[in-house]
Amino acid sequence: MISVDEALQLVLRVAQRLPPETVPLQDALGKVLAEDIQAPDPLPPYPASIKDGYAVVASDGPGDYPVIAEARAGNDGLGVTVTPGTVAYVTTGGPIPDGADAVIQVEDTEQIEDSSFQSKRVRILVETSKGADIRPVGCDIEKDAVVLKSGDRIGASEIGLLATVGVTMVKVYRTPNIAVLSTGDELVEPTTGNLRRGQIRDSNRAMILAAAMQQHCKVLDLGIARDDQEELERVMDTAFSSGVDILLTSGGVSMGDKDFVKPLFGKRGTVYFSKVCMKPGKPLTFAEINSKLAENMVGKKILAFGLPGNPVSCLVCFHLFVVPTIRHLAGWVNPHLVRVRARLYQPLRTDPVRPEYHRAVVRWEVNDGSGNPGFVTESTGHQMSSRLLSMKTANALLELPVKGGVLAAGTSVPAIIFSDLSGTAIAKSSLMSDPTFPLQKDSSIEVTTRESFDSEFKVAILTVSDTVASGAGPDRSGPKAVSVVNSSSEKLGGARVVSTAVVPDDVNKIKNALQRWSDFDKVDLILTLGGTGFTSRDVTPEATKELIEKETPGLLYVMMQESLKVTPFAMLSRSAAGIRGSTLIINMPGNPNAVAECMEALLPALKHALKQLKGDKREKHPRHVPHAQAAPVDEWERSYKSAAGSGREMGCSCSH
Repeated sequence: MISVDEALQLVLRVAQRLPPETVPLQDALGKVLAEDIQAPDPLPPYPASIKDGYAVVASDGPGDYPVIAEARAGNDGLGVTVTPGTVAYVTTGGPIPDGADAVIQVEDTEQIEDSSFQSKRVRILVETSKGADIRPVGCDIEKDAVVLKSGDRIGASEIGLLATVGVTMVKVYRTPNIAVLSTGDELVEPTTGNLRRGQIRDSNRAMILAAAMQQHCKVLDLGIARDDQEELERVMDTAFSSGVDILLTSGGVSMGDKDFVKPLFGKRGTVYFSKVCMKPGKPLTFAEINSKLAENMVGKKILAFGLPGNPVSCLVCFHLFVVPTIRHLAGWVNPHLVRVRARLYQPLRTDPVRPEYHRAVVRWEVNDGSGNPGFVTESTGHQMSSRLLSMKTANALLELPVKGGVLAAGTSVPAIIFSDLSGTAIAKSSLMSDPTFPLQKDSSIEVTTRESFDSEFKVAILTVSDTVASGAGPDRSGPKAVSVVNSSSEKLGGARVVSTAVVPDDVNKIKNALQRWSDFDKVDLILTLGGTGFTSRDVTPEATKELIEKETPGLLYVMMQESLKVTPFAMLSRSAAGIRGSTLIINMPGNPNAVAECMEALLPALKHALKQLKGDKREKHPRHVPHAQAAPVDEWERSYKSAAGSGREMGCSCSH
């Protein structure tokens, strides 16, 4: 198998830029210029006013002046001369009369209404300087300046520039003509109603035709060809004689006994490769067809791609190989797709044999998880090559290396952008709507996910571990804590995990995360996991105590009681807990099972605590009742059960 990079380099070496053609201005959009464009005259061609106002002699200064003329946009202003002591009215873009050397905007003048004057007069209220609010000749574009160069792509602004300099016929490189053919006995037209056993509707042809048109190519629909060598040969010859530059087939390129595409390419030309080391898309075939065999097309070379039949593989190969080829033929200086680096939102498993091109959504975030702005990426779900849903909403292919392990959340990976980024403000809940795709997070570096959940309380979870932060081991506690919080959302008053992070056992890094979440993100509850033991690297309590303003020892007491039921070593925990501003911070053990046990023990009181921190005046501690006046235990229990049955909450009546 050939590598992806080798395959693409080979394709671009074989592909030759198409000859230029001259097209009307309105047909030039999206194409590449084949010549330099010079300005035949300067812009503006005369000194022009920047604003509506009065052309003046700057040295005159404030005062009352007669308005001797008007110079509006659209007239030449000839025959008008402003002399000292006079002014002329000018509009934006209008020519500056001879003699004037500045413009005073209308806002800095007053009209003088006096019938005793024979001419219109104006009062200038401000000082000005020579040249103020005047565009000199050629200040935007000088005469003979090169405004566009050969190789520039023509967008809306370039169309405007061409019109500005009077170019109505444009010499551009031609975009390729593309023929698209689907192959397979199982394929039927999308219009087919009831499918028979063994039939599927042809999605590849419609998809690739649309993708080619997005690249400003003219397309030829060759329909569906059966897995019959003679029929395939006849259809291909029709394509080769039709003047196309690229032939795209889908299906028939694997190892089946009816996969005839590759042999037919070889019969008509040179097959350069038929397997690429990639996932998906391994059976991609590329050939150069010599159309001397086709009537009236002597000497023409046609590039032929045998795309895989699986829909995702087909479209991935189109983006990775066909799009750069189209751009190269059409004269692009750099035909390659844009690559960026993006941080993973969730852990992704890599393939042990082939590099994977994982479908994903890439978006720009103010905080990409490293404390800086950058790109963040989310998978679109299960990546089977037949599952076209994995391409839905995707705008990028993540280049995942051959590794055979798991890339932790937060890892920076290269992403190939194949669609624009403007439509990526999609809620994560809709991106990750596939219930079969695991969402658990296995972070090795900090990852912040800002979600606009409609929840009452926001929870952040910080895993403190040198091992996890360095990537030497997975984060088992973080995903467990996320699961416990989210599954207990109702008991916690609608709490939801909105941010997670992993930091090493470092006081400053722990403090930075806690401080940002509490002071800036206004998270309601922060749970730290790990770093509460006796080793020299266990510093989570020290970092926490430097930040909290009020301690909450009762929470630690409850967690200790629960943990001692499981192991006597729980007494060695040095956890801290407390309040900073309106945020509750609790140090929890690093063991995943211990996290679940401690959370379960705290649940009865956490909702009450979080509501109080939010300033809910109704959430008050019950008044302390002296022991001598307290109701007997059995009476208290009856009251409690009665309250529980009526749906009322009972706070603890004990001061301990």
